[in-house]
Amino acid sequence: MSNEGVDKGRRRLLIGATTAMGAVGAAYVAVPFIKSMSPSAKARAAGAPVEADISKLEPGQRITVEWRGKPIWLVHRTEQNLSDLETLRDVLADPDSEMPQQPDYCKNATRSIKPEILVAIGICTHLGCSPTYRPDVAPEDLGAEWKGGFFCPCHGSKFDLAARVYKGVPAPTNLVIPPHKYLSDTLIVVGEDGEAA
Repeated sequence: MSNEGVDKGRRRLLIGATTAMGAVGAAYVAVPFIKSMSPSAKARAAGAPVEADISKLEPGQRITVEWRGKPIWLVHRTEQNLSDLETLRDVLADPDSEMPQQPDYCKNATRSIKPEILVAIGICTHLGCSPTYRPDVAPEDLGAEWKGGFFCPCHGSKFDLAARVYKGVPAPTNLVIPPHKYLSDTLIVVGEDGEAA
C-alpha cells in the first residue's frame, strides 16, 4: 500500500484523538470499579477511631465505649489501686508485659499513658468472653488476695486492674491495650496514637 497522498498530519490527529478518547473511556469504566473495592462509609465508620469523654469518670469507676465492634474499658484507678498493682507481681503470668499486648508507650507498670486511667479491650484472651469488672477487694467468691480487677465467670480467668493476667488461669496473655492518645485531660481517642493505628 502506498503512502502517497496520505495526510500524515491528519493521521496523527486521528490517532491522538482516538487515544485520548480511549483513555477517557478506560478511566470512565475503571473509576467505579476501583471505587467499588473501597470500604463503604459504614465500614470506614466502624473501624474509625472513637473519642471518649472521661470528664465524669470518678475514681473507681469504669465506662465502656465501642471501637471496631469491641468493648473498650476506661477505668479510673484510685491511688490504692495503683499501689496494689505492685503487690501482685508474684501472682501474675506476665507482670512486666513482655508479650506484645500493648503499644510501646504503655509497656510500663500501669500499662497506660496516665497511671490513673486504664484503657483496655474488654475481651478475654482465652476464648473471647468479656470479663466482668470487679473493683471490690477480697470478695468472698474471689478470695482474700483479690485486690480488684476483671474476672471471667465463663472460664475463671482473672486480670488485675492493669489488665495483667494471673498465673494458672485459662487466659494465656494480658488483655490487649488498644492504640490511644489524649486530646485533652478529659478526652481520649481510641484507635489512633499518632503512629500507625
